[in-house]
This record gives sequence, structure tokens and C-alpha cells, in this order.
Amino acid sequence: MFKLISATPSPYARKVRIALAEKGLPFELLTEVPWDSTTSLPLHNPLEKLPVLLLPDGGSVYESSYILQYLDLMHPETPMLPDDVAGSLAARKLEVLCDGICDALVLTFFERQRGEHASAPWLARQRRKIEGGLAEIARLVGDREWAVGDRFGLGDIAAGTVVGYLSVRFAELPWRDLYPNLVALSDRLEQRPSFRNSVPYAQTITDRVM
Repeated sequence: MFKLISATPSPYARKVRIALAEKGLPFELLTEVPWDSTTSLPLHNPLEKLPVLLLPDGGSVYESSYILQYLDLMHPETPMLPDDVAGSLAARKLEVLCDGICDALVLTFFERQRGEHASAPWLARQRRKIEGGLAEIARLVGDREWAVGDRFGLGDIAAGTVVGYLSVRFAELPWRDLYPNLVALSDRLEQRPSFRNSVPYAQTITDRVM
């Protein structure tokens, strides 16, 4: 059985949790705080980043986009990508936007930990990336039932996880008022068991990070 090292707020780990569930692949969820000294990450990923998928043979796969590629290649049933090249590229583009927005949200979270020493220009730059990326996702998704193509897939995972993470790390952004098409997509996706069982929430970091 697979084991997945995850963190409760992590949108990157949530992508993998959703893909594993949608593919019907059983896994054990190992929840850690990656910033604390108690984390096992250095044993499995030299970059010390989540998520990490531990394989039955003792190996490991890391970086969410690479894990999803691994799962699709090794378990092609219930594919996460459309059959056509254009659709696959469109889904990958949504994943790039999703990861870029989430990267900016993480940077914002930690910069804010610096309190009065936080850089206003740095935070403004991250906000531009968050807002610009989200606007582009909304434009690309449009009013379709699914983010890309005619069935659930990677594009939906990307769009659904990024708006879910906004609720945890950037609640002040009124995305539900700005992008009703993303609201409709998100509300549909959150009805799926894979989404309902992986709702993100904040963790307490005990070790000093900043």
C-alpha cells in the first residue's frame, strides 16, 4: 500500500490525495508539520518538501506534479489527463497556474510572520501573482462543467485545490464574489468524496521558522 506524507493545509498534498482517491488506490495518510524538527521528510525527500509518496517497495516519489505523472503512468486506469494533446496541455497549464498561486500564498504566509518587518513590496508582488493567476484560471475554465474537456481530471484538481487553499491562507480575497464560474465549479467538485475527505485546514508550527 502507498503511504502519503501530507500536511493538513497543503494544496500540493491535497492534489495527490484527490488523485489517489479518484483512481481508487488505497493509501495510508501520514500527517506531519514539515517545518518542525520532528518531520521525517529528510529521510524520503532531499528537498524536504511535501508531499512525498512512499512506495510499497520502500522507494519514494516527491513533488506533487511529478507524483501525479507517476500515478498516471503507473496506474493509467481512470486517467487524469484528456486523451488529446491540446487537452493535456490545457490541463497542465492549469496545474502550473495552481502551483504558482499556491507558491505565492506560502511566501505571503511566511512573510507575514515577520510582523512589522514584513516587506510591503514583496507582499504586493505576491498578491499580484495570486490575483493574476486566479483571473487566468477563471478565464481558461469559463462556464464549462469541467475545467478541461468533458470529464473530471487534472484541470479540476488544480482549480479546485487552489480556491480551497485561498480559504485557509488568504481569506481576505473575495474570489467567490469575483469569479462566479469558479464558485460553481468548486461547489460541484466539493461534493465529490475525494474533495470532501481532503478539506484543508491550518496546522500549528511549533519550531521557529522565521
